[in-house]
Amino acid sequence: MKRTVWNVVVAALSLAMLATAWIAIRIERQATREEAQPADVILVLGAAEYRGRPSPVLKARLDHGLDLYRKGLAPRIMTTGGAGGDPVFTEGDVGRDYLTSQGVPPEAIVVEDEGSSTVASTARAGEIMRRMGLQSAIVVSDGYHIFRVKKLLEARGLTVFGSPRPERGRDGFGYRWNYVKQAVGYLLSSCGVPV
Repeated sequence: MKRTVWNVVVAALSLAMLATAWIAIRIERQATREEAQPADVILVLGAAEYRGRPSPVLKARLDHGLDLYRKGLAPRIMTTGGAGGDPVFTEGDVGRDYLTSQGVPPEAIVVEDEGSSTVASTARAGEIMRRMGLQSAIVVSDGYHIFRVKKLLEARGLTVFGSPRPERGRDGFGYRWNYVKQAVGYLLSSCGVPV
């Protein structure tokens, strides 16, 4: 009996490791793929803000979204992200303020400012898009983040194109570890575990 239980445990762990590796490979492929093309909205995923100023990661995402907007790939930009522990500012509002300071008309910016996680922000952004009659989005984020966000939005019936922000150092172990973490998060959320 012990041997059977042991074999089942080993088989389950092996299957989980294989699934994680397979998803991590798919995440890595998506992370370097530029898919930007005309869409209804450019969806810029939130990241940390510091007392009303975008962090370097958020600024890089916003700048990339701004570049796509200026190229005429979408008539709107949506910024996302809630307070993240800041009692005054949200990532979404900081993103809007930054974009308006760069010359984007306020009426071209849509803000999702309540999401406290990728899943929550993506769900709220998808709902906002549905209510506005928007069917397609260019997702701007770090490369390792795009696969999961695309899958979440596609599950809502939206057409999604990935556009990773430019960044250096994608070859190190730390960056590859992000692929594994995102794969685990994707698999857990696929099983109904909120991550």
